[in-house]
Amino acid sequence: MSVINGVLNLLFLVLAVGILGMSLYALIHALRVPGNAFISAGKLKKELWLLILGLATLFAAAGSWSYFTAFMIYGGAVFIGIGLGIFSIIAVIAATVYIVDVKPAVKGMGGRGGSNGPYGPW
Repeated sequence: MSVINGVLNLLFLVLAVGILGMSLYALIHALRVPGNAFISAGKLKKELWLLILGLATLFAAAGSWSYFTAFMIYGGAVFIGIGLGIFSIIAVIAATVYIVDVKPAVKGMGGRGGSNGPYGPW
């Protein structure tokens, strides 16, 4: 039974780390986009997206840590179940909404310049 618990903890650990990576990616992208790009695209303000994605990253990190401790420290002998599952679901929804909806809308607005000439990239 401990082998099955270990496999399940490893599976949930991999999923939690994937959610953490996705949340971090969305948060870093939101940090790099200027605030007026969100308003120009008709989306929520940058500060609100940073709050949402910051909480999503925090929830995903907590979920990853709980599965990491269950797998590495307890050796997978104890299956902790979904653990912080509802918070991981909230985190993946927030990051997905940002990546799928907001990121394409604010793409190309502001950011770094200087590498494009009058007729496109040099």
